[in-house]
Amino acid sequence: MKLYNQGATPASVTSPVSFAGLIEKIEILRSTLRWASRLDRPEIEKLLKQATTLRDEVMGLSHKERFVQAAASAETAAGSADEGAPPQQEVERMPRERRQALMERSFIFEGTFGDNPKLLEALEIAEKAAPTDLPVLIDGESGTGKELMAKVIHANGSRTDKPFISVNCGAIPDSLLESELFGHKKGAFTGASNDRRGKFESAHTGTIFLDEIGELPLTGQVKLLRVLEAHEIQRVGSDEIISVDARIVAATNKDLRKMSEAGTFREDLFYRLSVIHVSLPALRERHDEIPLLVSYFSDEAASMLKRAPVRLTPRLRDFLLHYDYPGNIRELRNLMYRLSCLAGDTADLAQLPQDIRPKPALAVVGATASGGTDIAMPTSLSEAKRAASDEAERAFLERGLQEVGGTVAELARRFDMNRSHLQMLLKKHGIHSKDFRASRQADGSKA
Repeated sequence: MKLYNQGATPASVTSPVSFAGLIEKIEILRSTLRWASRLDRPEIEKLLKQATTLRDEVMGLSHKERFVQAAASAETAAGSADEGAPPQQEVERMPRERRQALMERSFIFEGTFGDNPKLLEALEIAEKAAPTDLPVLIDGESGTGKELMAKVIHANGSRTDKPFISVNCGAIPDSLLESELFGHKKGAFTGASNDRRGKFESAHTGTIFLDEIGELPLTGQVKLLRVLEAHEIQRVGSDEIISVDARIVAATNKDLRKMSEAGTFREDLFYRLSVIHVSLPALRERHDEIPLLVSYFSDEAASMLKRAPVRLTPRLRDFLLHYDYPGNIRELRNLMYRLSCLAGDTADLAQLPQDIRPKPALAVVGATASGGTDIAMPTSLSEAKRAASDEAERAFLERGLQEVGGTVAELARRFDMNRSHLQMLLKKHGIHSKDFRASRQADGSKA
């Protein structure tokens, strides 16, 4: 059996390891582990040492070294070959070329995407990771398309014709977690009226997508780590060992590294899951995609509702192009379905949800040189809309903070908003949560 040289000095110490070389080592080790039942104890210990060295090498390879450096070098070479092109034109040309290159390589993607460099980098990483069986961790705000990215990785890999099983870790009660993931035997607990396969068994030879992995309790993290290490499970109430071969793709909207430092997420599990790390940018960072997504979801909604795609008035289109979308792509998709359902042939601002609908803004109040106030008319309709939208947004935030006593985390939970995005909005309007905490304390002392 072929083993790589354990006695050699680790490459992460002396010289960099190429990604292709690391993949080869992983495949050799995986091939060896398939015969683990026939190995003696000294050979098993040798494999464990090799696995430790391999993990250290993985950690020694930075995100950029593994995936981005080759693409950057290719772009630099292309730029040198075309010295006649102005630098600004070259910068603008590269994202379009990268997008076109993905499509020409028969990259499978359900939906549409634009030229945003951060998203293109994520897609290029996914393309390289897909043919391997390495675990992938996808992070990003809620609604940025993490499950879609997991399906992209599955569709572009060697398991595309095998099962894709999705698990929402945050929706499973702690008491049912083990049964849901690993299955149970008849009579294992009250209500277990028959044998049941778990999600890992269902995903055998395919891909299992662990969504909201950051919500998994510590006890569940321990059990999951054992599956990742041994590729074996036991149904609840059974002594039988079942081998499973499932590609792991996990997703989170939390910072798992900070959680591991705080002790709320196991560090060893984090490193197991994040061999390949994909970060999805928020939609507010990808404004070039909004027109594409509006058109795509409009057609999708029309197909589902069996009607012609809805037309948008200029002022509604202007709103959709400039709105911040705290709920990201999911919010935009839901808006287009709502507009397609509620409007007739043409949708306008009146079909938007009340809480995001811009208020009429006829004038903007400004200070005069004498210290009084002066009424200044907006210079354009879009400026008036933006002023009204900002005013409504500020009032919404202030009212919410007043109701929760200045607790930002509680406000984020109440309105299902990402906390970092909420903090950004508060900073944008110069709102300080401590002012509302002080107001609540003052009211309490008066009472």
